[in-house]
Amino acid sequence: MKSTQSAGLRTAVFLVAAAFAAGCADSAGDVAEAERDTQPDTMRVSYGEDADNYGILHLPDGDGPHPVVVMVHGGGWLEDHDLSYFEPLSRSLADDGVAVWNIEYRRVDGAGGWPVTLADADDATEALATSVQDAAGGRLDLDRVHLAGHSAGGHLAAWIAGRHTLPADAPGAQPQIRPQSATIMAGVFDLSLAATAGHDGFVRRLLDGMPEDHPDRYAIASPIEHLPVGLVVTAVHGMADQTVDPVQSRSYVETAQAAGDPAELHLLEGFGHGDFGNVDSPAWGAAKQIILDHVGP
Repeated sequence: MKSTQSAGLRTAVFLVAAAFAAGCADSAGDVAEAERDTQPDTMRVSYGEDADNYGILHLPDGDGPHPVVVMVHGGGWLEDHDLSYFEPLSRSLADDGVAVWNIEYRRVDGAGGWPVTLADADDATEALATSVQDAAGGRLDLDRVHLAGHSAGGHLAAWIAGRHTLPADAPGAQPQIRPQSATIMAGVFDLSLAATAGHDGFVRRLLDGMPEDHPDRYAIASPIEHLPVGLVVTAVHGMADQTVDPVQSRSYVETAQAAGDPAELHLLEGFGHGDFGNVDSPAWGAAKQIILDHVGP
């Protein structure tokens, strides 16, 4: 790893070999994955009435109380992508002694969009204090909740991290659950920038228009507008990402640090957007280690 300093921005640039070393230690075999599927400590829990208002809870061995990582999958906020690709990643964290709440939410082309998708992310997180804790038999440490998300899920995880700063009438305002950290993989932090400079219409579909059409929606939904958030947000981004420009992570961390937040930026040289969704990828290995470092012993 080599560290760089640029205009006060604390940045870690990981070389391929260094990231690979982190990832190798965290790879799990097919047999272990299959065994984990049958364990009674993996359960589906509903947090609302819609078919997509559920999550998969993974509990590690032991009586706890266990720290919790809320995992938020990506996929452009679209109905075609669900939490299934985050399951191997969630199991790998649970194998290291962390409870994991891998959440689903209503998405664009289904029943989601503004403000439903954001409200679901909030409701799923708040359910840690109710239905999820009940399912866990009281084994969750709700003072040690952490967030992790990828791509569009990185946006939602960063939004969850800052929702306590929102006005009282906004979705997600005045939360009970206050996460301690967030690890955002290839996330979208500035929705206005993504909508105007991006090569696709994902953000415009989520918020049903451009920033000039719905400035209030963009202000509420964009994590970069909520700073400071008062917790460690770590942005992890592949420098070869062709889907979400690494400038999203750079700009967020720079703005967060200027606002007084202890934000961190980790750039992974040679990795692209989808590498974070592969449990055997060094990119996930690096992100996982960051998550575990924040969770602590």
